[in-house]
Amino acid sequence: QVQLVESGGGLVQAGDSLRLSCAASGRTLSSYAMGWFRQAPGKEREFVTAINWGLNTHYADSVKGRFTISRDNAKNTVYLQMNSLKPEDTAVYYCAAKPGSIYGLDYRYWGQGTQVTVSS
Repeated sequence: QVQLVESGGGLVQAGDSLRLSCAASGRTLSSYAMGWFRQAPGKEREFVTAINWGLNTHYADSVKGRFTISRDNAKNTVYLQMNSLKPEDTAVYYCAAKPGSIYGLDYRYWGQGTQVTVSS
């Protein structure tokens, strides 16, 4: 029983920043790996970043140096700080959770997504 709700998306200009939040309910996420994915119109869902209970992280090459994932287990919340946004970052961003490793894309729980639109 894990419910994930994303928030913080919006319409911004290139170079701006946004901070997305993923609030979890139903149980704590301390033993879960948490990930962010995104899907642009007409494209497949794309892995963005992930973090585990030990705060190990990894990032897609397209966002390294610009995006930062973090988590607050006490608040059951995961964050995605997005800096230097580009039009190519435009997508619906999804929060996801799964037991175990940050490696592998077999995420079990998914949020409904939040829209991020970056204009040129």
